[in-house]
Amino acid sequence: MATTARKKAAPKQLTTAQRLDSIIKSARKIMRKDKGLNGDLDRLPMLTWIMFLKFLDDMERIEEGRAELAGKDYRSIIETPYRWRDWAADADGITGPDLLSFLVAEMTELPDGTRGPGLFAYLRALRGDNGRRERRDVIATVFQGFANRMESGYLLRDVVNLIDGIHFDSSEEVHTLGRLYETLLREMRDAAGDSGEFYTPRPVVRFMVEVTDPKLGETILDPACGTGGFLTEAYLHLERQADTVEKRRVLQDESVQGGEAKSLPFLLSQLNLLLHGLHAPRIDPGNSLRFRLAEIGEDQRVNVILTNPPFGGEEEAGTLNNFPEDRRTAETALLFLQLIMRRLKRAGRGRAAVVVPHGTLFGDGISARIKADLLEKFNLHTVVRLREGVFAPYTDIPANLIFFDTSGPTKDIWYYELPLPEGRKKYSKTAPMAYEEFAGCLDWWNNREKNERAWKVSAADLIKRDAQDRVTACNLDIKNPHSGEVADHRAPTEIVDEIIAQEQRILGIMDEIKAALAERV
Repeated sequence: MATTARKKAAPKQLTTAQRLDSIIKSARKIMRKDKGLNGDLDRLPMLTWIMFLKFLDDMERIEEGRAELAGKDYRSIIETPYRWRDWAADADGITGPDLLSFLVAEMTELPDGTRGPGLFAYLRALRGDNGRRERRDVIATVFQGFANRMESGYLLRDVVNLIDGIHFDSSEEVHTLGRLYETLLREMRDAAGDSGEFYTPRPVVRFMVEVTDPKLGETILDPACGTGGFLTEAYLHLERQADTVEKRRVLQDESVQGGEAKSLPFLLSQLNLLLHGLHAPRIDPGNSLRFRLAEIGEDQRVNVILTNPPFGGEEEAGTLNNFPEDRRTAETALLFLQLIMRRLKRAGRGRAAVVVPHGTLFGDGISARIKADLLEKFNLHTVVRLREGVFAPYTDIPANLIFFDTSGPTKDIWYYELPLPEGRKKYSKTAPMAYEEFAGCLDWWNNREKNERAWKVSAADLIKRDAQDRVTACNLDIKNPHSGEVADHRAPTEIVDEIIAQEQRILGIMDEIKAALAERV
């Protein structure tokens, strides 16, 4: 009887995505054992700086190879013994307390046996020269004020060994890791609590970039860039237009810039942009509001601003002094709105897409004066109204996307109200908004007609003034005339007080009913 030989199944080959995902998950699992790290808000920054240094070394290898082919000398941005290949690439290399000392000590014994500054001290002292200023300054700025939180140098060595398996000189791995990194950022957003203001849902970011349509050769700014979502999406949008060597140079050197004052999102934005292909991200680590508004000139203006500025916070008195006396406010979103108006180029058609909280539209006082400036000096052509929960889990406050340019003053404002998916009352962390839900608005954008979701209002009557010609009101909260919904513009405390009063009235009625029933018994 004939028999059929059975071949031993070959081990399943992991895809690039599976391999990289396994590396990241294993590194996070190791980090959970370290007593110095508490949650993802500690673990992700650690993972980020380790990947950052491996990324830099792989990029250096590419540059060295190009220089060698061209017969030119090449000086590394990071010199021996501080390069990744010098201290990290050997799986049995420096570890334990010696590794921790090498990282954080001001002076220590180095892997090559000499004494010198620790790695972080060395990186903070980097200064650019010979045309390589930007990359060196990026590194120095990233590590300013950065502290290692891992207590075990042995666990840290295990993580370093895992990250050494990532090949940043492979375009496939970089693109895949870029997608995985965005997932990590979303997970961190969910764990961030009150720090969540620097995250904007990807569908919202993608829509705003799509309709604003930055062109290669224009300068794009996000003055409150958080983890770099808008800048990353704008870079990818421009990359599709960069089909020559010169256009690639313009894309890399002259296109996107940002500002982020908080150290954690600053670090995350750097790696986010690097992973998506921007070689030397230009992110200002200072508060974008620190400059006097009146002193911002044409050379500091840009073609396009895309941003979700923080709202609800308060700025120190010194910052408020940078704004006109009758435009100073504790609402950070309104300060950023003034900055955005000031930083748009007047020549050509500077344009902005900005996320604003619902209260900005109907606020009065200083808010009304700032909005009057917007209508009188700019063309506020579109307001897209989002539903509750788009920014969950950070906040349920409804938000709006406002779009304006420098072709003002405003004549008409188009409003478009995004519907909720059928059967849904609101968005949530587990049921977020999808990009496909913008399809109707995208179809409408360049062929505008009034419908059940879109309406147009004249700007002429929106600004109210008193006898002294002072702005008293500027209400942009124009509800959908096709909707039966009634907007409630009371302050939250008023709404809570009303609910309490209603509950007390109900309890009073129940007490009366109870007393009446008792009398019958």
